[in-house]
Amino acid sequence: MRNIRIGAGAGYSGDRIEPAVELAEKGGINYLVFECLAERTIAIAQKAKLADPAQGYDPLLVERLEAVLPICKKNGVRIITNMGAANPVAAAAKAREVAGRLGLGDLKIAAISGDDVIEALKASDVKITETGEPASNMLNSLVSANAYLGAAPIVEALAKGADIVITGRVADPSMFLAPLVHEFGWALDDWDKIGKGTAVGHLLECGGQVTGGYYAEPGKKDVAGLARLGFPIAEVSEDGATIITKVAGSGGRVTEHTCKEQILYEVHDLANYLTPDVTADFSKISFTEIAPDRVRVEGATGRARPETLKISVGYVDGYIGEGQMSYAGPGALARAELALEIVKERLKLTGVKVSELRCDLMGINSIHRDVLAPVPEPTEVRVRVAGRCDSMKEAVRIGNEVETLYTNGPASGGGATKSAKQVVAMLSALFPRDKVNPVIDYLEA
Repeated sequence: MRNIRIGAGAGYSGDRIEPAVELAEKGGINYLVFECLAERTIAIAQKAKLADPAQGYDPLLVERLEAVLPICKKNGVRIITNMGAANPVAAAAKAREVAGRLGLGDLKIAAISGDDVIEALKASDVKITETGEPASNMLNSLVSANAYLGAAPIVEALAKGADIVITGRVADPSMFLAPLVHEFGWALDDWDKIGKGTAVGHLLECGGQVTGGYYAEPGKKDVAGLARLGFPIAEVSEDGATIITKVAGSGGRVTEHTCKEQILYEVHDLANYLTPDVTADFSKISFTEIAPDRVRVEGATGRARPETLKISVGYVDGYIGEGQMSYAGPGALARAELALEIVKERLKLTGVKVSELRCDLMGINSIHRDVLAPVPEPTEVRVRVAGRCDSMKEAVRIGNEVETLYTNGPASGGGATKSAKQVVAMLSALFPRDKVNPVIDYLEA
C-alpha cells in the first residue's frame, strides 16, 4: 500500500528553521508543511497590510523559503503553508521572487485567499460568541475577521500542479489533511478518512511539541537533544494508517506519551473536535510504539463537518502601559512591596486614567498570585506594574512612574524597563459557510 510522508516544518511563526531544512534533506518527505499563523498573528498582519498593501505576510517567509526551496526543488518536496497570513497574494509574489533569485524556475505557486470576511461580518447580524452581542456593535474597533478555511482549496491547488501553496487563515490540521486527500483521492465526505487525516494534522501542527519539546520536564520526563530537536514526520497509508516519527539522529523523542500529550492539546472534547472539514472523533485513538521514535496511530474517525465556519475577530482593546524594576539582596521583597505601594499612590496622585491595573512581584506572585509564596524569602524580586488605558498617552505614564523609582523610591532599584502598546484582542463567531468563498491565484516562477 502506498505511503505519503509529510513533515511539519514549523509550529508557529517564529519557530526554528534548521529542523525544516533537515526534514527536506533527510526526511524522505513528499510534503513540507509550515504552520505559522495564530489568531493574534493574523490580526497583527491585517494591521501591517493596512499600513502597506504589499505587507501582511509572515516576517520569516523569505528566510524560510531561501533555506528550504532549493532542497525541496531538488527532492521533489511540495510546500504548503499559511505564511500568507493577511496577504497570500503578496506572499506568493515574494515566493516567486525568491525562486527567481535562486535560479529555481519552473515552479507553480498558488495563493489561497477569501478567508477575510470583515466587510461581510460588518454587514451581518452575526453575534460574537463570547459576548452574545452583534459584531456590528464593534464597527469602530474591528481590525480583522478571518474565517477558518478547510482543506478543499488546497486540494484543488495541488491538483492544478502547485509546487508551493500559500494560504491565509486555514485550519491548522487542514493543511496536513489536504495532501492526503489529493494523493489518495479521499472523498471530502468520507468522514472516517477525513477524521483520520485530521488526527494526523493535529499531531503535527505544533511541530516540535510531539517530538518532545513541550513534553520535556527535567527529572520526570527527560528528553535528550532539545537544542537540535527534530520536527515530526507522519507516514500515512492510503487507508489512513499512520506512523509518527522523526529524522534518525535528530534530537527529541517520539513516544506513546509525547503523542498522547499532543492529541489532547487544545482539544476540549475528544469526541467532537470541530474543524471546517469534519467533526473529528479522537476518543478511541490509541498509540503504540513499534520501534524507537516510531509510533503507530489508530482509532481516529469522524462525522459530518459543522454547518458554520469559525471566524477569528480582531479588535482594538485599549492600550497597555508597563514598567519593571528589580530589587536584590537582603530585604529585597520588602523594598519591592514598598515600590508597588508608591507607584499605586503616584498613579492616583497624578490622575492617570487606568481601567485595569495589575501589580506583580515577579518570582513571588506574578503567576500564582499569593497562593504559593516562596519559602525562604528570595534575594531578588522584579516589580511589574501594568495597566490598561483608553489612550497611548495615558499608557505611557504608567511606565514613567515605575522608572522614577530609580531616584525617588526604595533603595537600590535597577534595570528599569518600560513600554506601551496598543492591544489587539481576539474574539470569535460562527459564520455561514456559504458566505465564505475561497479564491485561488496562480503564479509561475
